[in-house]
Amino acid sequence: MLEFIEYPKCTTCKKAKKELDQLGLEYKDVHIVEETPSETVILNWLESSGFELKQFFNTSGIKYRELGLKDKVGTLSNKEAAKLLASDGMLLKRPILVKDGRIQQIGYRKEYEELALK
Repeated sequence: MLEFIEYPKCTTCKKAKKELDQLGLEYKDVHIVEETPSETVILNWLESSGFELKQFFNTSGIKYRELGLKDKVGTLSNKEAAKLLASDGMLLKRPILVKDGRIQQIGYRKEYEELALK
């Protein structure tokens, strides 16, 4: 089953969820703040997903700016990044689509239909 990790008030997440519904795909909603993925889970994603470290960060978020992460992200190890991302769900880019424990997509730029999720 798919996991749709989202922040429910996020308009991008709403758009992505609408597409999943239109495609008739079953998924489990995961509230990114109430159920922030653990450091272990995030570290696994960082090491196995093929996505760049920066892609995991919500670079347009308030928390990202408050912590001055723009210049720091490039110097973080995967372990340091996982610990930081697990500390606050609002630091994670969203939505995150996970299938069988593996990230399919971070953010919503490409339509899900193109990912051949069926």
